[in-house]
Amino acid sequence: MFCHNCGAQNDDGSNFCKTCGINMLIQTNKTEARTISEKNWLVALLLCVVLGALGIHRFYVGKTGTGILMILTGGGFGIWILVDLILIATNSFTDADGLHLNRNMYNY
Repeated sequence: MFCHNCGAQNDDGSNFCKTCGINMLIQTNKTEARTISEKNWLVALLLCVVLGALGIHRFYVGKTGTGILMILTGGGFGIWILVDLILIATNSFTDADGLHLNRNMYNY
């Protein structure tokens, strides 16, 4: 029997995988869609405050096209920085995949 989590072969008849320890009788949904980004909102917030005119926070979350536009326009003449700062602070800002930034400081 092969483990559905790690793929290791377990021939001893046990219900638990020897490699990862998961119960092989319980099926998990590996196609579960992510709802939270891997990017941390505090890092994005600090980058926006410190280097907002350069759009570094946009490069951080994977939005390189708008990051380049922020460099060329000086952060949208300051207005774009303010809008992004409010969006990040209220957790309405999303990464390049459209996922909200991760507010958990200990889980990246």
